[in-house]
Amino acid sequence: MATSPRLRNALTLFSARDCVVCHRVRLVLAAKGVSYELVPVDPTSPPEDLVDLNPYHSVPTLVDRDLVLYAASVVSEYLDERYPHPPLMPVDPLSRARLRLAMLRLEHDWVPHVQAIQHGTKAQADAGRKRLKELLLASLPLFKASKFFLNPEMSLADCAIAPIIWRLPALGVQLPKEAKLIEDYGNRIFRNPAYLRSLTPEEKSLRDLPQ
Repeated sequence: MATSPRLRNALTLFSARDCVVCHRVRLVLAAKGVSYELVPVDPTSPPEDLVDLNPYHSVPTLVDRDLVLYAASVVSEYLDERYPHPPLMPVDPLSRARLRLAMLRLEHDWVPHVQAIQHGTKAQADAGRKRLKELLLASLPLFKASKFFLNPEMSLADCAIAPIIWRLPALGVQLPKEAKLIEDYGNRIFRNPAYLRSLTPEEKSLRDLPQ
């Protein structure tokens, strides 16, 4: 357990400066309007506090007094329950299950391609761009179904998807005209002041904010 007093007395998030899963958690915190201490982390050289707290030395890692949580999905759901307003999950079990399944597919199918583009070889990056584009286009009916992703209000699923959409230009993923509604979906979220608060300086440089 952390010995640093600041870790015991403040909500603390260990986060990389440009990381799609860390951005997901920062967006949840921003949507909730929660104050916290951000500890920027170089994943290749994690700080001693993080090494002591998390056996995987991974980010995002959240410290809430004596509680230490890691994995973006676990942290996001905890924050939604810990800070219930505004709620970021629907009330009924069926809708919640659908959103959880969508988020699981994002984690397993979309995020690895983002990471391959950012950190892989040229061949891995090229394959990642192709596959991520295919996944986005296959999901067009889901973006058409509601104002937000499978839900009339912003949810944890949007917090997971929006950081991916934000990075598309920087990732070199260009969508065709028929996929404009995906960009429109992203812009609805990007215009929210909470979204701006979720961005690190490095992430702000990845694209221009919509007017």
